[in-house]
Amino acid sequence: MLDLLKIVDDYKDLILEAERHIWENPETGYKEFKTNEYMISHFEKLGYKITRPDNITGFYTVVDTGKEGPTVLILAELDSLRNEQHPECNPETKNVHNCGHHAQCAAMLGVAAALTRKEILDKLCGKIKLCVVPAEEGIEIGYRKGLIKDGVIEFTSGKPEFISRRYFDDVDIAYMVHTISVDDPKVKFKLTYGHNGVIRKSTTVRGKASHAGSNPHKGINALNAANLMLLAINSLRETFEEKDYVRVHSIITNGGAAVNAVPDEVTIESYVRAGNSDAIKKVNDKVNRTIAACAAAFGATVEIEDLSGSEAVNPSEELTELAKKFCNDYVGKEGYIVDEKWEASSTDMGDIASLFPAIHAYAAGAIGALHGKDYYIADPYTACVESAKFQVGLLTYLLNDNAKEAKNIIDSFVPAFKSVDEYLAFKRSLNMHKETVKYNEDGTITLDFKN
Repeated sequence: MLDLLKIVDDYKDLILEAERHIWENPETGYKEFKTNEYMISHFEKLGYKITRPDNITGFYTVVDTGKEGPTVLILAELDSLRNEQHPECNPETKNVHNCGHHAQCAAMLGVAAALTRKEILDKLCGKIKLCVVPAEEGIEIGYRKGLIKDGVIEFTSGKPEFISRRYFDDVDIAYMVHTISVDDPKVKFKLTYGHNGVIRKSTTVRGKASHAGSNPHKGINALNAANLMLLAINSLRETFEEKDYVRVHSIITNGGAAVNAVPDEVTIESYVRAGNSDAIKKVNDKVNRTIAACAAAFGATVEIEDLSGSEAVNPSEELTELAKKFCNDYVGKEGYIVDEKWEASSTDMGDIASLFPAIHAYAAGAIGALHGKDYYIADPYTACVESAKFQVGLLTYLLNDNAKEAKNIIDSFVPAFKSVDEYLAFKRSLNMHKETVKYNEDGTITLDFKN
């Protein structure tokens, strides 16, 4: 079975050319128009029929083996980040793939090419859904809020959006492979324990403008209120329980218009992350209470918009064990690692894993800090070609022998949600958009910070 992985090398040039092309044309979430067309054109050249969403980027195709069996979803992500400090960021947009998603797309082309070969398909049963999704990185929330307002999307992240459009209703198992830097040069793959979930927050603090020199007492300083909010949120940290892996972090995206005027409007973007839904909701309530109280202390008002982000990733233990078996057979014990440390970062692969048995694995080949100014793909062969081999190899372990392994994994899986409808209802329950401070006629103040 492992001999079949040599087929991926037949498409090495296609894979490595794609890695370079997409690296040189980075686009952020729900704006990946060029990358999307590039990927679709290559899929169509390979003979695939593509299904596109009506009004956003991303697509999927289905490989039908012609034999009864489960459907396996394999994913890759289109979007880049923005980092103006990265030496190779786009000089105009400041976009850069220091997330490694370009390598995912290149590897996906390798998977798609390999699955055109009869030698591989003859060993498989069931169906394989190859899906390229937009907007994994939770950035540019203002832009995505505009898309939501216009009715283009419902969710800020691509995978929840695809779930809501019912593109994955036929899925039984799912996985994807990210790219990461690994210190040990012998290591090609990494399997992980899990990732945090996240709520994305947009906070608008409104005060009253006045001359900052002669009449500051006549104004209400929204920036000072915002600074107090951030300081107070930091002071909450001792109340976070270690078992919940809580992270709260913010940036000010608008801090005032002129230095000689009391700032009357300030906007903040924040993430509240934790390892489970209950902790996220509990911490988010504390953060919202703090924001409202700090605004009231200054006589300011504050509008909070909470947007459901990503669910925590709880990988399937059984699928992880099968991936370990494949890695051991393919690269040996020294060729892969299993990191049981919980990752405090977030990915919308958690939404997939809450519905289907899934894993979010890694291929080596990168150097530098993920999302940092020194992140590069130093070994494209490992990051892209070996990644494709991992994905094809795991697929053969799942779908050969009448999908015996896949059926065992499916039978043992207990989803976080009983149905897609239940999942969507929960996601929607996390959304909130309201003014949280009300000044009453009798001089009292009402804080309304809960959904």
